[in-house]
Amino acid sequence: MASTRRKTRLSRREFMKLSAAAAAGVVFLPALSCKSVVIPAPMKRRFGRINFDVTTIGLGGQSSLQWTPEGVEPVDIILKAFDLGINYFDTSNVYGPSQMNYGKAFRKLNLIPGQKGYDQKLRDSIFLTTKTMIRWAKGGYPKLDNVRNSTDGDHGEGAVADLKRSLSLMFGNNDGNYPEGAYVNMMLIHNLTNPEEVDVVYKGLETPLDINDNYGALIALRDYRDGTNITGLNPKNEKLIRHIGFSGHYNAPAMMDMIQRDKWDILDGMLVAINVNDRRYLNMQYNVIPVAQARNMGVIAMKVFADGAMYTKEPGWSNKPEHVVRIVGTETVPSKPLIEYVLTTPGIHTLIIGTGQISDDPVKCQLVQNYYAAQIAPDALNESQRRELEKIGARARNGETNYFQLPDRGLTPPQNPQVTKSNGIKLTWDTSYAGDEPISHYEIEIDGKVAATVKHVPQVSKDPFVFEAASGKEFKIMAVDAIGRKSSTELLKA
Repeated sequence: MASTRRKTRLSRREFMKLSAAAAAGVVFLPALSCKSVVIPAPMKRRFGRINFDVTTIGLGGQSSLQWTPEGVEPVDIILKAFDLGINYFDTSNVYGPSQMNYGKAFRKLNLIPGQKGYDQKLRDSIFLTTKTMIRWAKGGYPKLDNVRNSTDGDHGEGAVADLKRSLSLMFGNNDGNYPEGAYVNMMLIHNLTNPEEVDVVYKGLETPLDINDNYGALIALRDYRDGTNITGLNPKNEKLIRHIGFSGHYNAPAMMDMIQRDKWDILDGMLVAINVNDRRYLNMQYNVIPVAQARNMGVIAMKVFADGAMYTKEPGWSNKPEHVVRIVGTETVPSKPLIEYVLTTPGIHTLIIGTGQISDDPVKCQLVQNYYAAQIAPDALNESQRRELEKIGARARNGETNYFQLPDRGLTPPQNPQVTKSNGIKLTWDTSYAGDEPISHYEIEIDGKVAATVKHVPQVSKDPFVFEAASGKEFKIMAVDAIGRKSSTELLKA
């Protein structure tokens, strides 16, 4: 780890005492310098099918790494995260100076391949993720209609250019070049919000590949993962990525579509918005997260504090230093239970939180306090306890914090129902979308009577649910949630 390891070990009891004090809103404890304390080793979880044990907290690439307030040194935040033993690091091509700040920190930590003293062991011990907002592989792409956010980034060109830009900023000299041996552990196609974007991302995989035309980011990034040159964009057969994934804040159904269409097992990871107010919206925890979990993807949580809207920032996208939150929770909405809620959501492996500031006082240090809170097992809270924590989220702006998420529309009927008649009768349908309770099962109604039930499971591909009936003329398929609410298709006739 970093060369400035602390010399005094904090006992587990003292560690939990500090954490409990912060959770209760206590802001006074005997002075304890972070620089003279060794925090207990962080808890880790196996990162889905990725062969890596990830710490339950990662460092987010926004907040003061992007919009640095006066008096804050972003490089020190990164170094402190290393010193705590955090091993997941997040950034993006649309996060302004964030990647450059990582580059400055990496030079201090001897993480630049080819330079004297390069610490390959340390580099291999961390998981570094960057992102692209661009859906196309190369530049000159057409604009997309009905897309909620820009897909251009702030510099043009395509997703491959974004990958090389990341490596140049973090491991090179920001001149377009990067040293041999530089890589990112994962690149995410960032902030998918619309089915049209998913169509573009899969262009060249689901459609014939024409290397003289443009095509989606996935097939090109796969070349840079595998060292192949199927697209013609990787003539040196470089391997610059270990894993590929995507992220989303807004539209759970579009994110489910992204996973279900992956017939090639390209997607190893998903970054998803999830917090204590999730069930007040078209939620992630009963919709897309179970699909990713069923595919054994590594799942990273974000927006734990609703991009600061739980605290000092008005709901809306951050874009300046004044939006950076610089407190450690409040007495009415402490930060610790918000983190615990997310890390006990089934399917979540780690979470990222942007850090506004650090402090030598552990109680006032955002990074240390968030680290404390993240030391929790995935099954530490039962569902009843998690529902109690949701009451804390309701204290923040009456629970109306998740401006980045589609509104709740309740349990939906099964999607795309069809009846076919050939050697019997076959009903097919795609998953319903859950409301504020998980889906339990589907009821099959034949000629006005419930004739059978089909257990709901996450739909991990475009293969539909299937039920075969021996006879019947009129059919309905009803989704049923965990408290017995139902949502039915229209009447289907054989």
